[in-house]
Amino acid sequence: MLETTIRKLGSVVVVMLLVAVIVFTLIHLAPGDPAAIIAGDNATAQQIDAIRERLGMNAPLPMQFLTWALAVLKGDMGISIFSGEPVLKLIGERLFPTLSLALLTMAASVVIAVAAGMFAALKAGSWSDRLIMALSVIGFSAPVFVVGYLLIYVFAIKLHLLPVQGYDPLSEGFWAWLSHLILPAITLGFVYVALIARMTRASVMEILESDFIRTARAKGVGTFRILWRHALRNAGVTIVTVVGLGLALLIGGVVVTESVFNIPGVGRLVVDAIDKRDYPIIQGVTLLFSAVYVFVNLAIDLSYVLIDPRLRRK
Repeated sequence: MLETTIRKLGSVVVVMLLVAVIVFTLIHLAPGDPAAIIAGDNATAQQIDAIRERLGMNAPLPMQFLTWALAVLKGDMGISIFSGEPVLKLIGERLFPTLSLALLTMAASVVIAVAAGMFAALKAGSWSDRLIMALSVIGFSAPVFVVGYLLIYVFAIKLHLLPVQGYDPLSEGFWAWLSHLILPAITLGFVYVALIARMTRASVMEILESDFIRTARAKGVGTFRILWRHALRNAGVTIVTVVGLGLALLIGGVVVTESVFNIPGVGRLVVDAIDKRDYPIIQGVTLLFSAVYVFVNLAIDLSYVLIDPRLRRK
């Protein structure tokens, strides 16, 4: 177990280095010049070049990357080009709304998706199974922003049940905080639920056809116990793997969802930074999201032995 952990941690270091190189290179090769945006439309070439020199953008790209990477290793992600604030400070100020939305979405999505997938597997071929799978197809197909605007129209504008947009911190009251996150969480969780439900159904159906399940039924074991004590436990590795892989959908959806619902989170921060070509913020947020994805999947890999004791012998 210790050897596996060390090996996986080593692979994480390599992955994060590759991510840093790719992110830095792609951002600096993208069209747009922050210096020209800062200087304004009427700036001369000399003024733009002076700004580029001040920002260190005239240095060779490898030298810029090395300077940035060494600073990141020291915990310094740089200074925002436009606000002049440290990138870590800006991310920290926006982190709680994003964490609130992501954790609420993940918790609700996993519970709903696993229950729906198990029910669909148990009722395979029935109208309820077809309905759940049809909703899953819709969840995969519908763009996040379309789902968001539909929910706003129905539940906020027409029914007046929930706020249209915005965010209230937890200090303003639990319901004020939660009510502003319900529609964004449903929007963000739509595709996540679809993914987990489909994979749960497929995995549980395969296990329900196993010999040991038929033996358990022959011995008179109840359906509920078969599902929760046998089918779900054996499908746990597959479900947890899908939860980890689906985290990429969740991270990508946060950016769009926060823009639709005007939530002042990290996703909204990176959208604003892209508009202004604020390289330090884009690099910092992308690296942060990548690190979260990599380390969550590392934790999931290491949790396999807890979910399935048979893996401890391998």
